Amino acid sequence: MGGRLEGRVALVTGASRGIGAAVAKRFGAEGGTVVAVARTVGGLEEVDDAIRAVGGSATLVPLDLGDGPGIDRLGSVIAERHGRLDVLVGNAAVLGRLGPLGHCPPEMWEEVLAINVTANWRLIRAFDPLLRAAPAGRAMFVTSGVSRMTLPYWGPYATSKAALDMLVKTYAAEVANTKVRVNIVDPGVVRTGMRASAMPGEDPMSLPTPETITDIFLDLAALDLERNGEIVQA
Repeated sequence: MGGRLEGRVALVTGASRGIGAAVAKRFGAEGGTVVAVARTVGGLEEVDDAIRAVGGSATLVPLDLGDGPGIDRLGSVIAERHGRLDVLVGNAAVLGRLGPLGHCPPEMWEEVLAINVTANWRLIRAFDPLLRAAPAGRAMFVTSGVSRMTLPYWGPYATSKAALDMLVKTYAAEVANTKVRVNIVDPGVVRTGMRASAMPGEDPMSLPTPETITDIFLDLAALDLERNGEIVQA
């Protein structure tokens, strides 16, 4: 079918809705073999239908990223099936509940850090060898502008994204002398379910859709882009 990702294997987390779904569909339309990972089976099936409608190929992986051993098993499956991973998109995240730090339940704090930080470390741990095995491995992780602000009531989420930024920059430094390139994408304000939860009084129709920001993900996945360790605005 042709396209900038023809013949390349791309894994996208949080692929059942929002930014992850839009990126997975775009990658499929560009000829990539998409591994779509999310908890919601119905959403994954809709993404699969959209990719197949344009002649693309997708593998659906219903997986809660809080399941670290499950991420390891996925790495083993992709190694056995493909022998490499060309593109990794760490997009999945949870917001938690906004409020004072002193009122944050421990279980909510732990979930936000587990999904937004630890799961991405597990992805790096599982897929680093497969990215290195690719001719030009590309990894990108989705951050938020709140990681570089000091906002009251955003503590768990902002802390998790600040930690993610440092995690990814460290990984980028570690692979700087390889063919792997690793970057951070700040999508800005986008019409997603998470944004609606954080800003319930906002008119979602005034915001750009996830589909409008997929160019930067495709550019970072491209073979000819050499950016590494940067926070890239969508």
